[in-house]
Amino acid sequence: MLNEALATEIVCVLRYRRHYFMANGIHAQAVAAEFLEHANEEQSHADQIAERIIQLNGEPNFSPEGLLMRSHSEYVEGKTLIDMIKEDLVAERIAVESYSEIIRYFGDRDPTSRRLMEEILAKEEEHADDMKTLIERIGKEA
Repeated sequence: MLNEALATEIVCVLRYRRHYFMANGIHAQAVAAEFLEHANEEQSHADQIAERIIQLNGEPNFSPEGLLMRSHSEYVEGKTLIDMIKEDLVAERIAVESYSEIIRYFGDRDPTSRRLMEEILAKEEEHADDMKTLIERIGKEA
């Protein structure tokens, strides 16, 4: 389960990084800054999950082979800035849903992993709110 969450975070890092570099248009600078911030936070989540896997005597799977199959979210590039934001919002909502399931699964079985995933979940919910706000703001000005 944690390796699936790790794959999800890696895919999110890659998608946000691409969006950071590909952002263009009148709102590009502000939105790109948000993409970069989220990419860095997703990388931090990946690192925390990998560390937890090691603590549990497992091996974090960083192999690019099968990465998308292990990930809960997809890697969708998006053509326009608003498309990119929408794709990120979809991915964040998927992460929120799957991490909520992981948290329920861990329950009292593994409180340390549960707390880690709760912390990451809170950040993913914040990311989703950020993307929703950007869509609303840019949509009104477009």
